[in-house]
Amino acid sequence: MPDFGDYHHFKRVIQALPLKQSYERDDLLTDGLLMDREGGLSMYYAPHNEVVQPSARVVIVGITPGWQQMELAYRTFKQAIQQGLPEEDAFRHAKSSARFAGAMRRNLLQMLGDLGLHAELGLPDIDSLFDDNCRLLHTTSALRYPVFSAGKNYTGHQPPLMASAFLRTYALQLLNRDIGQQTLRPLFIPLGRTVEEVFRAIVQAGTLEASQCLWGFPHPSGANGHRHTQFQQNRNEMKRSVAEYFRRA
Repeated sequence: MPDFGDYHHFKRVIQALPLKQSYERDDLLTDGLLMDREGGLSMYYAPHNEVVQPSARVVIVGITPGWQQMELAYRTFKQAIQQGLPEEDAFRHAKSSARFAGAMRRNLLQMLGDLGLHAELGLPDIDSLFDDNCRLLHTTSALRYPVFSAGKNYTGHQPPLMASAFLRTYALQLLNRDIGQQTLRPLFIPLGRTVEEVFRAIVQAGTLEASQCLWGFPHPSGANGHRHTQFQQNRNEMKRSVAEYFRRA
């Protein structure tokens, strides 16, 4: 079983959580699940990013899990444990349910499908990329664990991620760890400009080649009202980059 080191710090608190149909913020945004805090920024543990797919061909990287993903991850994890599943399987169920959950996943898949990513990977359709038994995809976040700014979802802007030593340190350390666990030279897809800035710092440091990143992909959040324009502006170049990357691989 993988070493879920961060989980073991919070295991007793998670075990003590009651099983609920849905959790409130007061249930999960507690000192018992707090990982770190600086000023108005708070980082909490969530169980869905513990699983790494080391043989992925594509790694999609968001900013940080939001409240919706955090709540769904806990709910799914607790239900799986209640059903008698081992912790490793519970982590996988939580990740499968929570990663880019809701409208964000639909927006993401629509754009990836438009780029023809599934065809380059030999998949019948883009939805197959998120199938539970698909080992071609690894998903993570620049800030692996949920970060909240003044109690609201952190969106990468207040403060700017790379301008905050607190956030920058976590992002670079955890992403470098994720990158180091990949064995097949996957294509990294940073979602939005904030995550791109983190990846440009990683490329500049020599950890990753610029050609391993798909630049210009907009963040798929419904709150990003410019995503359609951004996608259309970069679509042709991104489509060419995807095709060339996997034909070289």
